[in-house]
Amino acid sequence: MLCRVVPRWRPRRTGLALASAIGALTMFTGSTAGAAPAAAAPGDIAKVNRLTKQIQQLERQYRGELEELRDTRNDAKRALQKADALRDDLAAARGVVAQLAAARYISNGIEPSVAILATDDPSTMLSGATMADHLSQNHAAKVQQIQALVTAQEKAQQEAGARIDKLEKAIKDLNAQKARVQQLLKKYKPESPSIGMGGITPRMARVKAEIDTEFGPFPIIGCMRAGDPGEHGKGRACDFMESTAGSMPSSARMAHGDQVSNYLIRNGSRMGVMYIIWRQRIYDFRTGAGWKMMGDRGSITQNHYDHVHVSVF
Repeated sequence: MLCRVVPRWRPRRTGLALASAIGALTMFTGSTAGAAPAAAAPGDIAKVNRLTKQIQQLERQYRGELEELRDTRNDAKRALQKADALRDDLAAARGVVAQLAAARYISNGIEPSVAILATDDPSTMLSGATMADHLSQNHAAKVQQIQALVTAQEKAQQEAGARIDKLEKAIKDLNAQKARVQQLLKKYKPESPSIGMGGITPRMARVKAEIDTEFGPFPIIGCMRAGDPGEHGKGRACDFMESTAGSMPSSARMAHGDQVSNYLIRNGSRMGVMYIIWRQRIYDFRTGAGWKMMGDRGSITQNHYDHVHVSVF
């Protein structure tokens, strides 16, 4: 029997080998995946909350929604949420690797002398490098997953920081425009929605009529939206549709939308236009910054590819 050739000191060496193997796997996952990333810094979350309050204050001062700032704020929040979710996935993946390694040790290495008796080649059980290699191969896919998660989490955290910095700069830039915006607000006095005009303000009704006369007919012109917390609910916005049912407009209708938006830009000061959204871009007369790209909201309609949105003061 094999037990006759097992020296009394071999069980200790085998136990050390197995421990070395488990340690090697831990080192392997650690060196491959890097140090565990930290959660989104509490300071980042607090900063976004503070900036949100600043946006709300500016909206009260500027008498209307600041879609560009809200959009950038939402991008920052999504980036922070993504970083946290990836951190949780990473912790779970590392936990699985640790459990697999522990289970492997318990099933094959709790009694080293028995493992030696059961194998055809006891010498392989004495090689920590061999066992580490075996465990590493078994868990290679999981280790690769960890590496991918580390990279993705670090990228998401960096993106969140960049989004927050962008939001801070946008708020700072808009604050610098206060004097000019105050002049616009003095020029365009507040108006209340009129029941006889479909629930929109007189200013919005004039813009709607002019655009419809110059560029109509449109498939649909949607304005008042009861219950909407934004400009539609206040009677200060209309959507000039270039297609219906959420479909992408034809090239001819896209060109038509370009003509509508360009007309609004040229005549916006006279008409009292506050901002335009078209083709995932926003043109806000309060910032004076020209067209700005917006974040991806998901659908053709949400990204304003099928309609020109117009909000007035």
